[in-house]
Amino acid sequence: MDIMIDTNIIVSAAIFPNERMNRFLDVLSQDHQLFLCSYSLEELERVVKKKWANRIKHIELFLQQLQYTLIRTPSVDILDTSIVIRDEKDYPIIASAIITDVDILITGDKDFKGINLARPEILTILDFTKKYI
Repeated sequence: MDIMIDTNIIVSAAIFPNERMNRFLDVLSQDHQLFLCSYSLEELERVVKKKWANRIKHIELFLQQLQYTLIRTPSVDILDTSIVIRDEKDYPIIASAIITDVDILITGDKDFKGINLARPEILTILDFTKKYI
């Protein structure tokens, strides 16, 4: 399957690694095609510089080791106007997932909950694990 992960998943995996997260990433890289959008990487840099400035090199190394396809985030103007997300900063993520036509968007962001799309399926790590691993 084609899977995109949200910025908060990258932060969790890189800054707070644990056995469950490592297994999750192994499954993604071995069994699926992983996508990251340019907006997520820009957001990741901003968040890490603000909260964990001393971990920037760690993030860079993590991303070098992660196997993924980078996609350019499209303009949010492409979105169907019926898609409503509480936090406007999340529109580039959902636009990227829709344009890339991924099967699944994995996020820990509760603002994505309740978005009713046929594709991508929006899941948390726990939901993805229960359903597909």
